[in-house]
Amino acid sequence: MTMKIAVLPGDGIGTEIVEQAVRVLNVLDLKFEMESALVGGAAYEAHGHPLPDGTLNLAKAADAILFGAVGDWKYDKLDRPLRPEQAILGLRKHLGLFANFRPAICYEQLVGASSLKPELIAGLDILIIRELTGDIYFGQPRGRRVATDGHFPGAEEAFDTMRYSKPEIERIAHVAFQAARKRSKKVTSVDKANVLETFQFWKDVVTEVHAQYPDVELQHMYVDNAAMQLVKAPKAFDVVVTGNMFGDILSDEASMLTGSIGMLPSASLNAKNQGLYEPSHGSAPDIAGKGIANPLATILSAAMMLRFSLQQPEAADRIESAVQAVLATGYRTPDIWSAGTLKVGTREMGDAVVAAITGKTITKAITKS
Repeated sequence: MTMKIAVLPGDGIGTEIVEQAVRVLNVLDLKFEMESALVGGAAYEAHGHPLPDGTLNLAKAADAILFGAVGDWKYDKLDRPLRPEQAILGLRKHLGLFANFRPAICYEQLVGASSLKPELIAGLDILIIRELTGDIYFGQPRGRRVATDGHFPGAEEAFDTMRYSKPEIERIAHVAFQAARKRSKKVTSVDKANVLETFQFWKDVVTEVHAQYPDVELQHMYVDNAAMQLVKAPKAFDVVVTGNMFGDILSDEASMLTGSIGMLPSASLNAKNQGLYEPSHGSAPDIAGKGIANPLATILSAAMMLRFSLQQPEAADRIESAVQAVLATGYRTPDIWSAGTLKVGTREMGDAVVAAITGKTITKAITKS
């Protein structure tokens, strides 16, 4: 059976890192039907919209989406609906991608790349599950107006709405508890229930759902404390579940525990396990075209795609093992480089992973590039 993958490289370094992930997929001896389309700023330049109908329809028809990154500072003055970042928000909305998985794993070979002490992060393996289609990012009403009350009546103000429905919280809680059953059976639900009514509701609903999972430990934690504990005692966490905005922030914080955000893959799934797979980092326009971006987060995202949406766990294992083998051999892109390791570029890192998968000598792959 042929698996359909929509390939959406996007902007900045997106094209460079997705190219390497596609190369890795192509040496797996699996039948893929890959079709590429423009998204983000590239799509705006060509079609006047960051998520054209053709791109959206391709994504809807695919079994999975391999996504690069979108955005560039030159688009910051566009009206918000036309900015590149609206493409990823639109895909989440139209495809119902409500559950975002962001694993933060510190590979043994990269313990020294983290800014924390080795004893704090050696063996780190956290799974952050972020609710992706609700919260303040999508809540209505939102906009700007002249204030009629508050501290400065008559002044211009801006407002966004934080909101969650019970079904939205229930479904992400189920995802977290089910994931925890396959790990260490511990869930930390992060909220701000002491201040926000939305997150008191979140806490209440998560507690209700927990009654169906008596074998899983549940801990509630305020978001400010969670941010502190992530750098104080990160290995105390296993599965972390939280809302859209808190998850956005905490997952980026967690990325630095691993040594670089360039190592963090992610998966965004809907109820049918159709998913969008992307690195957790952005488009990095400042290094685009220099050939130095780390493709490993994108390659590991492709492994997650094989595992969650395409039901190819053995192939996913092959990719993840290959990445570990390359790191063990000492190859590093600049973001994870340290003295005593070999600094390589985007293409060279892709060469090395391909070589590890196909059983070739990694050094020869590097030499040929």
